Amino acid sequence: MTAPKRPRRTVERIFDTALQLFNEFGEPNVTTTQIAAELAISPGNLYYHFKSKEAIVEPLVDRFAAEINDVLFAPEDGPITLEDLWLQLHLVFEIICRYRFIYRDINDLLSRYRKVRENFRRVVNQKITSTKAIFRGLTLAGEMDANEQEAAALARNVVLIATYWLSFENACDSRRSDGEIGHGVYQVMSAIAPFLVGESRLLLQRLSEDYL
Repeated sequence: MTAPKRPRRTVERIFDTALQLFNEFGEPNVTTTQIAAELAISPGNLYYHFKSKEAIVEPLVDRFAAEINDVLFAPEDGPITLEDLWLQLHLVFEIICRYRFIYRDINDLLSRYRKVRENFRRVVNQKITSTKAIFRGLTLAGEMDANEQEAAALARNVVLIATYWLSFENACDSRRSDGEIGHGVYQVMSAIAPFLVGESRLLLQRLSEDYL
C-alpha cells in the first residue's frame, strides 16, 4: 500500500512558515507547536505531514543546497572577469540571507542533524572548488596574480568569510544580524583585493563605492 501524497499547498505553507520563524527567532528556539500556531492549524495536523521538526529542517537545507549549487559556476579553464565573480557573490549572499537561520545556527545544526551536516559539508566543498576555479579564470584573464598555493588558501578564506559572516555581524550588533548583502560581498572582495592587478583593482574600487 502506497503512502498518501501530502497536500502540496499545506506542505509548502509549512515550509514557508517554518523558514520565516527559523530566520526570525533561530531554529533551536522554534517548536513544531509554534509553527502550527503561526499557520492556525492544530499540532496534530502538522504532525500528519511532518513527524518531527527534523523532518522540516532537513528538506529546507536540501532546498538551500540546491539553490546554492544552481548559482555556483566553475569555468572550465577559461578566463572570466571580476564582474562575473561579483555577480556570483551577490547571488550566493542572497541565498545565504534567504536561509540565514542555517548560517546563524550553523554549529548547533551540524551537531544535531547528521543529514544537515553531510549536506552542508558538500556545499562548503563545492564553494571552495568553484572559488578556486574562478581564481584560475581571473588569473588567465590577467585580472589576478596568485600562485596555486595562494589561490587555494584564499579560496578557503573566502568561503570562511561567507560562512561565518552573519554570525560575526550578529556579534558586532544584533540589530544587523540579518546582514546586508552588499556588505558581505564587500568583505569577501576585500580579502581578494590584494591579489587583483591592473584595471581589476580600479573596477573593484568603483564597485565597492556604495558599501564604503
